[in-house]
Amino acid sequence: MRLALTVLISLIFLQHNIGQNEIETTSTDSLYREDQFYFGITYNLLTNMPNGMSQNGFSSGFHFGFIKDMPINKNRNWALGLGLGYSTNSINQNLLISKDQQGSFNYELLGSSQFTKNKLSRHLFEVPFELRWRTSTPDNYKFWRIYTGFKLGYVFASNAKHKGSSQSNKIANIEDFDKLQYGLTLSIGYNTWNAYMYYGLNSIFKKAAILDGKPMDFRAVKVGLMFYVL
Repeated sequence: MRLALTVLISLIFLQHNIGQNEIETTSTDSLYREDQFYFGITYNLLTNMPNGMSQNGFSSGFHFGFIKDMPINKNRNWALGLGLGYSTNSINQNLLISKDQQGSFNYELLGSSQFTKNKLSRHLFEVPFELRWRTSTPDNYKFWRIYTGFKLGYVFASNAKHKGSSQSNKIANIEDFDKLQYGLTLSIGYNTWNAYMYYGLNSIFKKAAILDGKPMDFRAVKVGLMFYVL
């Protein structure tokens, strides 16, 4: 968490210094693009949870990457964006994941007194695709923006950590996670600070993952802040 905050503060100061230097040393570029590095912090939620399942504590997400800007009109205030990034996400909840001797995954819901820590974590490579509107001009580096789009993710690593009064365990590379994730995104804001939301369109689990005789159809929702550095 401290490392993430340090990186965030550094990016904000970097954007300020870059913007000042560009204003002072470069001439107006009528063919400018808003190529950007991005860094985000989110609070992660699950939708479609069954009765008895709940989240607890702070479930965090950290996201960063680069987006290539491709203007599509003469004023260059409309553009398409295509990027590549990395995302790590944790969800604190009461779903216990265990593995039997045959290698199959089992799922059960815990009471609040049965654990002190129970967390799912996923690491993804992501490809964001955006339709971008902004009020920027060739010599204006502070502007309003609305970026909406679609994000495709690939889960390359995952784990579940459980700590109870009598035992603790960790399971890595959970095969029941659906490796391909996709959802809708929206960023709205001014200059560095932007509200951000991701709404998952498919379940984080495969249909083979069963809880109480039913497939788990949990969808990921992420709400937080997104920061852009030119």
